[in-house]
Amino acid sequence: MARIKLQFTSQYLFTAKIPVRITDLNYGNHLANDKVLSIIHEARMQFFNHFGYTEMNCGGVSVIMADVAIEYKNQAFYGDELIIEIGVQDFTRVSFDIFYKISTTEKIIALAKTGIVTFDYRQNKVVEVPLEVKEKLKEV
Repeated sequence: MARIKLQFTSQYLFTAKIPVRITDLNYGNHLANDKVLSIIHEARMQFFNHFGYTEMNCGGVSVIMADVAIEYKNQAFYGDELIIEIGVQDFTRVSFDIFYKISTTEKIIALAKTGIVTFDYRQNKVVEVPLEVKEKLKEV
């Protein structure tokens, strides 16, 4: 069976630090796989906020997560501080990818990618990524 292998080609533009909460654990007493998606959502919100954006106003348009891939590497436990390094690459006319390296000071916990599409809710359609966003988050 083929496994997901994520490749990062951009530099990290932002780092978030998020502790593993007791509610993030599963029956194995480690970070639950579904909580990783919630953690990268929080990290993405902090990332957008760092650049003066929100998911509803990213350079005048909204953003929608179109896809996600997570490559799990190691366990994390209650009290671990997760370091989430975030980079952006693969801009198209209407989308871009956000990459996440999730680690502790000792090991990589997971790699993830979310495909982001720019959207106008008033027109209810996909729209172009604003030039301002491309320039602020451009591939390095």
